[in-house]
Amino acid sequence: MSSTKTPQAIRGTQDIFGPEAEVFAFVVETFERVRKLYRMRRVEMPVFERTEVFARSIGETTDIVSKEMYSFEDRGGESLTLRPEFTAGIARAFITNGWQQHAPLKVATQGPLFRYERPQKGRYRQFHQLDAEIIGAGEPQADVELLAMADQLLKELGISDGVTLHLNTLGDGDSREAWRAALVEHFRQVRGDLSEDSQERLEKNPLRILDSKDPRDRAFVADAPQIDAYLSDEAVRFFEQVTSGLDAAGVAWTRNPALVRGLDYYRHTAFEFVTDRLGAQGTVLGGGRYDGLIESLGGAPTPAVGWAAGIERLAMLVGERAPQERFDVAIIPMDDAGLAQANSLARSLRAEWNNVEIYATGKLKKRMARANDAGALVAVLIGEDEIAAGEVTVRDLHDGEQARVAPADVSGIVAKAQNAQWLRQTEHSGIGLPDWIDPDA
Repeated sequence: MSSTKTPQAIRGTQDIFGPEAEVFAFVVETFERVRKLYRMRRVEMPVFERTEVFARSIGETTDIVSKEMYSFEDRGGESLTLRPEFTAGIARAFITNGWQQHAPLKVATQGPLFRYERPQKGRYRQFHQLDAEIIGAGEPQADVELLAMADQLLKELGISDGVTLHLNTLGDGDSREAWRAALVEHFRQVRGDLSEDSQERLEKNPLRILDSKDPRDRAFVADAPQIDAYLSDEAVRFFEQVTSGLDAAGVAWTRNPALVRGLDYYRHTAFEFVTDRLGAQGTVLGGGRYDGLIESLGGAPTPAVGWAAGIERLAMLVGERAPQERFDVAIIPMDDAGLAQANSLARSLRAEWNNVEIYATGKLKKRMARANDAGALVAVLIGEDEIAAGEVTVRDLHDGEQARVAPADVSGIVAKAQNAQWLRQTEHSGIGLPDWIDPDA
């Protein structure tokens, strides 16, 4: 007997199957549909980059770089890192691949990311995100368009109720520098009372103190200087154009002056879509304008704005409301001869974009039950009598009607069953029928 233990999944990873996998796929498919509406180009990015790409873009002093990145040396001795986010890799590609020629570049992607942090509900060490970026567009309309896209995505997923867009401005470079100096002066006066992390951040990155959850810091954050007192006229105009654009686009928002981004390359708009349905970790989608990032990576000064959203968190919000996969036809052959006919029929039905499964083994009653439980619209039975007559038996699994027809006629029956199901769902939802639908067809 072997003493070898069965390998277990690595902590912080997940095997996604069944209904959870269907909801995951629904989130991704909805994102793909929405990004096409906004003419966002699809990109695929490497899973790992040189470590310096993330160290320079995310910031050496951040927890992500100092504590959470999966970094390793390859055989050539070069330090590589599994991507903890998408933006840095996309910015690197924009510079190295000559994508400037496509500016303003509108791109979107999705896939796995990696961070070594404590796993918790909806947060994993290998997790998945949706990502959308507009690079090379400095006007407020780019911010408006990305926020409208995010808002529509949440609506299409059916989770916009209870989700609020929090919006803030970080000002332009001059505004931000003046605010930063005021924050340093404010927190220096209470340095000894701040948490150890905030004392370390005070000179390097004082804006990050505003994000601190430590009770020792919160008392001093409450009366810290706010950005509005330091905004230039240009920064005020930029933010007003963003908010008026959102109003025109029908995107509801609320001002959150406490919403900040610690890294120096962030400018102007910062935003988060927040919910109270996920406990303390309430942000489901967030982003902002990062006009200084491309330059920090060695490129020319280039304005940019983007957002990311965790697929796992979106899936948790969607829950059981995700639509079930359509299942059109279950084919049930009685013997080997019937199986050959089933494969032929399945091929022709799938060519017309019908979802088909062949149930080839087991007792007839159990196969019919499996098809019914799986939600098939129609069952097609193929036995000796049907083969001899050059026909098949078709049963509507909703109303029980059954008929013997030629194989070529099955697709028409399936289409009627699909139409009937659509009408039932429409009637149940209370949505009126479009003029071109004939309810008696």
